[in-house]
Order: sequence, then C-alpha cells, then structure tokens
Amino acid sequence: MDTTTLWRIVLNELELSVSKTVFKTIFSKSKLLSIQNSVASIGIANPIMVNIAEAKYSHLVKSILDHHTQKDLSIVFTVIKKEESKDTDQSLPLFSQTEKPQLIDIASIAKKHHIRPDATFENFAVSPTNQIAYAAATAVANSPGTAYNPLFLYGGVGVGKTHLMHAVGNALLKKHPTLRVVYAMGEEFLNQIVEAIQTKTARQFKQRYRRSQLLLIDDVQFIAGKQTAQEEFFHTFNEVHREGGQIILTSDRPPSEIARLEDRLRSRFEGGLIVDVAPPDFELRVAITNIKANTLGVDIPNEAAHMIASIITDTRAIEGFLRKLLNHITAHKTNVTQELIANLLNISTTQTRSFQKQKRVTPLDVLEAVAKYFNIKPMHLKGPKRDRPIARPRQLIMYICMTELDVTLDDVGGLLGGRDHTTVMHGVDKIREDLQVNQQLRTALEDIKASLFSLSTNPQSYQ
Repeated sequence: MDTTTLWRIVLNELELSVSKTVFKTIFSKSKLLSIQNSVASIGIANPIMVNIAEAKYSHLVKSILDHHTQKDLSIVFTVIKKEESKDTDQSLPLFSQTEKPQLIDIASIAKKHHIRPDATFENFAVSPTNQIAYAAATAVANSPGTAYNPLFLYGGVGVGKTHLMHAVGNALLKKHPTLRVVYAMGEEFLNQIVEAIQTKTARQFKQRYRRSQLLLIDDVQFIAGKQTAQEEFFHTFNEVHREGGQIILTSDRPPSEIARLEDRLRSRFEGGLIVDVAPPDFELRVAITNIKANTLGVDIPNEAAHMIASIITDTRAIEGFLRKLLNHITAHKTNVTQELIANLLNISTTQTRSFQKQKRVTPLDVLEAVAKYFNIKPMHLKGPKRDRPIARPRQLIMYICMTELDVTLDDVGGLLGGRDHTTVMHGVDKIREDLQVNQQLRTALEDIKASLFSLSTNPQSYQ
C-alpha cells in the first residue's frame, strides 16, 4: 500500500476519533511523507499545529498507523515547507501587492480602521484552552481568503476572541498598509444601516462594506432577528467572499445556537472554520496577568501574579485590576508587594497565608476533589463501571487534568485505572461539547476548579 492511500485511510479514522474542528485545523491538509526505518514522518503546514499534534495526538496517530502497517512505528511531525515564489499572496489578487511598512506608521493606520495596535499575536498568551483558535488565526493571517474563510470564533466574555481578530488585522496591515479593512461590532453594523437609511447614504454604506478586503464583525449575534441587517449582511458576506476577501466573525455562541439567525446566514457562517475559545485556565491567566502588567509598566512579583490569577478569572477584570493597581502605586509612590495585592483584592491575612502555602495541584488532587464533589469513592472512578453517575465525573477529571495541568494523556489514563489515550481524548471532547449547553455541568466544573485553584468563589469585578 502506498503512503497516499495509507494516509487517506488514517485520515478517515482520525476524522471519526477527533472533533470536527481539530480534524479540519490540524489533519485535513496533513501528509504522510514517508515510513523509513520504523519512523513515520508526517507533514503539517502550520508550525503551531505541529506542536499541538505532537503533544496531544501522536499516540492516536501511532495506534492507527501501527494497526494498518502491523509495525511498531515512531511518529515524527514536521513542518511542510511551502514552495518559494516571488509573491506568496499571488493566488489571492486582493492581497497581491506588497508595500513597505517600515516607511509607514502602522499603529496610526490600525487605529484609523478601529484596530487596536496593542492586540497582536506577539502579546497573545497561548494555552490548551485557546491554542486551536490561535493557530487558526495565524493561518488566516498567513493565507488570508484561502485558509479558513470565514473564521468564526465563539466563546464567553474575555476569552480572547476580539484580541485574535485584531491581531489578524494588525498582521495583515503590516504586510499591506493600504488594505481595505472594515471592523465593526454587530450592534454598530445594525445602527449604521439605520443611519444610512435615514440619511439616504445607503449606497456609500454598501460600498464601504462590500469593497472591504478584510471584514471583521465582532458579536455578530446582534444582527440575528433584524431582517434588514441580515439581508444587508447576507449580500455583504457574499460580495466580500466572492472577491477573495477574508471574513472573521466572533460571537458568544456557535452559529447553530444563535436564535432567529436566518438559515442562509447560518449556512455561510458554518462554511468556514468554527472554533470554540474556552475560558482561560489558571496558567493562562498568570501569563495574561504578566503580559498586561508589562504592557502597563507595572512590575509585579511572580507570587502576586499567581494570587491575581487565582482570584480573578475574567481576563478583562484582570486588566481592570492592574489599572487600579497602577493608579494606587502611582498615587502612593510605593512598590508592588504581595501584601498590597492582597489588600486591593480584599483577601484576609488567613487567606494570604493559605495562598502562600498552597501546593501545586496534581492529577491526584483533581481525582479527590471530583470524588468529594460527587460523593463518590475515588476507587470507583478508577474502576471499570461506565454508567453515567460514574462516567461523567470521570470525564470531568480527564477534562480538568488536560486543560488545567501540565500532564500527558497517558498520565491521566494511568490515574483512572489504565485507560488508553483515545478514551481520555473522547472524555475531554465530550465535556467540552456538553459545557456549551449544560449549565449544571458548568457550575460543577467551576465549583471544583474553585476548590482546587482559587481562594474565593466570588471574584470581584474590576472593570
């Protein structure tokens, strides 16, 4: 069997084993380059995806390949080198001209298009909760109009959807400063339509949006149920897409769950790549705290960053708190200390000492916390039973371990009685899917995480 046929078979099985988003983003354009000396070399175009594949899916790929080749293979993921050309964007006429950004104030151009100059890929913190979204956004920035079009990012408040959208805008404006970029909130798009009708400027409105080469619509769910807005956006979407322009949309929910959204729009939104951007885990919140503090010019100790990330779970609230901290140390001409952070967070002395003594959470801690929450003996979670009262808490353990801790699939499987990596992956995907629709499950997850990582289950808002 030749490598092309073999890899096609492997891809068919992978498509059934992983989520739709994972398959489309990581594996759909991958290639089996060779099998030599018991080493299978697999090529993936995006370097970020190579890292994700190695970390999370190498065992799965190996098991499928071993089955079909009857060999014990080692798996190596490598970056497929793109062919050199005079202009890498020539396949897309809209992005074919290259300017000289070093002669132009890109920040001013970004602001003119309502793009935040500070929202870039360089200062976007990446973790397992958002790495797929990050990889997809970078792919779009590298191949606009061809990689994923539209790119639809959805998730709660403060998870980084808008940051990634603006990061694409900044990256493309650096390459093409004269790019026609249009950014608008869904509600803003709606208001502009009303204004255009009232002022008889509908023609200018349509021309501005339909001639855009990069169309960015934030919180697109706001146009749902508005007949005129949906009608205009339908034609705008078609025009931009037909001309090779890139479209990026964000929402608080996937297209399938946006009430009163026209079917024809829902179909177009689902025609590209849909990515769920999950809430940031603890490690990501620490990274975000440090990045935002550095941007504001605030030097905070590592222990203080951990304290902030433990108490405040919303990234926008983290930035709000840091601004409050900056105002305080500027007004009082003092340095940042852990005691000052605790005071501003209204943490008691007892809680501060508890935090200082807090140990790093282990997979065993997660097992015990989940068992306690559901009043189940840990030994039952490790056992063979698969009935729902046992299976769901077990899947929660898998999800928390894989999204919050630096552990491998094998580590989690071993913790739960020697389960294989495919079982763990299925459990994680199942919880991730159910979290979108099950409020009771979301509450349980937050309560368990709070018992593991936080000192307070009711973090303040500092916005």
